[in-house]
Amino acid sequence: MSTFKIAAIDLFERKVNLRLPFRFGVVTLTACPQAFVRTVIEMPDGRKITGTSAELMVPKWFDKTLALSNEEIFTQLRDVVHIARDGYLSDPAATTAFGHFARHYDGHLLACAAKSYNPLLANYGPALIDRALLDALCRAHGASFYTAMQRNLPGVNEARREFADFSFNTFLARQKPAAGIEARHTVGLVDAITAADLKEPVNDGLPETLEDVVRTYGHRYFKLKVGGKIDADIERLTQIAAVLDRAEAPYFASLDGNEQYENADGVAELLSRITATPALRRLYESILFIEQPINRKQALQADVSSLNVYRPVIIDESDGELDTFVAARGHGYSGVSSKTCKGIYRSVLNAARCAQWNAQEGGKRYFLSAEDLTTQAGLSVQQDLALVNLLGITHVERNGHHYVNGMAALPENEQRNFLAAHPDLYEQSHGAVRLKIRQGRLAIASLDCTGYASAAQPDFNAMQELARP
Repeated sequence: MSTFKIAAIDLFERKVNLRLPFRFGVVTLTACPQAFVRTVIEMPDGRKITGTSAELMVPKWFDKTLALSNEEIFTQLRDVVHIARDGYLSDPAATTAFGHFARHYDGHLLACAAKSYNPLLANYGPALIDRALLDALCRAHGASFYTAMQRNLPGVNEARREFADFSFNTFLARQKPAAGIEARHTVGLVDAITAADLKEPVNDGLPETLEDVVRTYGHRYFKLKVGGKIDADIERLTQIAAVLDRAEAPYFASLDGNEQYENADGVAELLSRITATPALRRLYESILFIEQPINRKQALQADVSSLNVYRPVIIDESDGELDTFVAARGHGYSGVSSKTCKGIYRSVLNAARCAQWNAQEGGKRYFLSAEDLTTQAGLSVQQDLALVNLLGITHVERNGHHYVNGMAALPENEQRNFLAAHPDLYEQSHGAVRLKIRQGRLAIASLDCTGYASAAQPDFNAMQELARP
């Protein structure tokens, strides 16, 4: 492990426009800001090192309160980043990267709760800062993210009671990242399945329908969103299956309930209807797990064990605090999502829980899934890919590239730098640098570079300071 002081934290943002509208849950998104953090740490020898991170500010996911407008939620997200910055800068004492996170975790949640911000929303701020700090730490040691984590340079420790007999040094040293990962394409609730569904074609030469996506990128993994109205869900899933079933090779899917059901009975009814529909037989066989089908207000009060006769169920939006997965396990949940917007150490702790629980039960019941469709080309997508790859997850929800026109809106020099630094992950096409997907996979060997998964940096001169509410 390695200690350091935090010398500076600077916050920035820039707008991201979507080429296609995306609906998840209660919102249809067409544009939103992206937040950036730039930190400076001071090592014991006096060296000052810079680290960076980035994350989209997505409305109606962290807080789905209908009364709040998108702009009000953007303001909340900006606020929690500023609250986290103030907290991290308030204590000048040196500690490890994990120590900085642990030192401020409880106080940050309390400060946010005083403003009625839920824990999921509150953690967005530290999640960004922790990644930037870890990036700087990696650079200070000339180490890649993978090497830093395998050596446990952040100092992840057994301070939590449940890990008293667990060695994070051993656990992290055993992680073996791969050179590639499957991209799981999300089919949103208003996404066109075939050309007949296109009402206002973009006609930019990029895929617009599920048919186009499969033909162009060759995906084998998919995430299918359902809306809580069973007849409509069955009809839409049947349309999706008609496209996916054309493939001779096996395909795989997750079913995302997006909190649209009030209890397990409603989910069971949907699954029963799916199994009773001949046209959905192959699609049902492809389903790996079901993601957060029950509203977060009821999700950890109801038992979902009955759904395991169909498929394992994971939590996502309900995963607001470090111990949430522990509580969810007691209600029949088998998995939890990994998202950098919830915090890298949350994912590491939950991965350790899965390893611990599976060893105790002598099987592989508990697991992490990689869920985040909003990550954008550059720091955001690269840091998330590196995290889930470190933890051995073999497929990841990844289609921010489908809804945003790659790096088209970014300065030319920034695009060129990322392409030159990561030619396996990006390509130049249709007038911009964008993710390169071949046979449904992303090549990510170049993420094993000095720093947290990026050998290029965003152009901070092309941004504005993150607005302070």
